Amino acid sequence: MADILIIKLSALGDLVQADGAIRDIRNFHPDDRLTVMTTPSYRIYMERCPWVDEVFIDPRAPRYHLAQILALRKRLQQRSFDRVYDLQQVGRTRFYHRYLFPPTWWLGDVEGCEVFLKRPGDRCAADHFHAHLRLAGIPATHTRRCDLSWMVDKADELLDQHGVEPGFVLLIPGASAAHGAKRWPWFEQLAQRLIEHDLQPVTVPGPAEMDQYHAIPGKTLVSKDGYLDYFALAGVAQQAAFVIGNDTGPTHIAAHLGCRGLALYGGHTPAQTTGIQLTRFTWLESEDLADLTLEAVWQKFLEQAGT
Repeated sequence: MADILIIKLSALGDLVQADGAIRDIRNFHPDDRLTVMTTPSYRIYMERCPWVDEVFIDPRAPRYHLAQILALRKRLQQRSFDRVYDLQQVGRTRFYHRYLFPPTWWLGDVEGCEVFLKRPGDRCAADHFHAHLRLAGIPATHTRRCDLSWMVDKADELLDQHGVEPGFVLLIPGASAAHGAKRWPWFEQLAQRLIEHDLQPVTVPGPAEMDQYHAIPGKTLVSKDGYLDYFALAGVAQQAAFVIGNDTGPTHIAAHLGCRGLALYGGHTPAQTTGIQLTRFTWLESEDLADLTLEAVWQKFLEQAGT
C-alpha cells in the first residue's frame, strides 16, 4: 500500500473547487492511504471528506520561523510519501518541494517535477486540475463536477427554530477580512428590497462577521455556539430558493451544491477563474464593488430567480 499526499492548504473556496480532483485521485489509488495536508482552519472540513483517510496539519509558519519549518520537515520526511499531488501550487509549496521533502514523485508546477504543468492565469482551478491529472494518466471524471453532498447536515430543525419559511433567499455578505474589496456594501438595502417584495432574506454569519449581520433585515441563523459550521451552512444553502453572495467560501459551497444563485465579484479575482461558470450560478463583476448598484443586482436576481 502506497502512502499518497495531497497538498491543499487553503482557502475554503479553493478546497471546495479541489473536491472533484481529490475524489479522482482517491479513485486512482483505491487501495492506498490518502492523506491531505491542510491548515488548522480546515481540519474539520477535510476530516469529514469521504475521499480522505488522514489529515496532516501544516501550521503554515512563516519561513523565518526556522524551528517550526524544521519540525515540519522532520514530520514530512518521517512519513516518506510515495507520491505528492500539489493542488495548492504556490510559492510556499514550491519551497516545500525544494527544501522539506526528500526526493519524491511530484505533481505540481515546480520545474523538474515528474508531472509539471503551469496554470494559465485565465484558467479556473478545476479546469487546470482536469488537465493536470490527465497529463499524469489519471481519469479526471469528477474534477470539473464535484459532489459536495457529503457536506450537508439536515437543517430543518434549525430553520424551524428561527422561523425561516420555504422559499427564502440566502444572503452571504461576508468575505475574508484580508479582502475587504470583495464585500459588496449594499446587502442591507437588498434585504429590505426582498422584504418589500414578500421574500424572506436569511443571512449566515461567520466567526468574524457576527456584528456585521445585525444591521441586515431578515433572519440571522446562528447555533448555540455562535456561528454555524460548514456542514450546517451547507444544509441551509441547499434549502434556499436562491443565494446571493460575495466571492467567498460559503458562496462557492452553495454553487457547487447545485443551488441557483448570483455571485458578486470585485476586481480582486475574475469570476471565470473561480469555476463559477461550472455551476448553476450566474455572476456580476465590477472593478469596485461599491460601483455595483442595488438596481443592477436586483434586476439580475429577478432574471435568474424568475420572481
